[in-house]
Amino acid sequence: MATEGTGPAWVPGRRLGVDVGTVRVGLALSDATGMLASPLETVRRAKDERDLDHLAELVVTHEVVEVVVGLPKHLSGASGASARDASAYAEALASRIGNVPVHLVDERLSTVTAASHLRAGGIDARRQRSVIDQAAAVVILQSHLDERRRTGPDLRGRHS
Repeated sequence: MATEGTGPAWVPGRRLGVDVGTVRVGLALSDATGMLASPLETVRRAKDERDLDHLAELVVTHEVVEVVVGLPKHLSGASGASARDASAYAEALASRIGNVPVHLVDERLSTVTAASHLRAGGIDARRQRSVIDQAAAVVILQSHLDERRRTGPDLRGRHS
């Protein structure tokens, strides 16, 4: 089951960051220490949910211990259609990956931040299209990793 928030007590291992879009899903993967997020790939969403099956395979292949899905809330904090879509996607993914926790984290402005980073790196808007979703997933995952380091491990135990 997907939950909103920072998640269970810190467990060493790789984390998968997910930026859910209507057409594409950007993916990022942390290193094994949970310090650094890096782009992984962009997956096209499919009506037959092959994309979710692929993500489930990546969780196994990379020995992922936690999945972090961006929840695109409005600046006011309200949830709209995109947030409902991301929540449904997170739930569908959670049903495919057993005991690996899936958490929804606030991702307001992650795509804007990612585009800004890409521009600063010299990638123009036309070339950004192929990597913007991965870059947004990196922003989502890195923000989560940084927040966990700042606040320390959650000692309340595992959420479901």
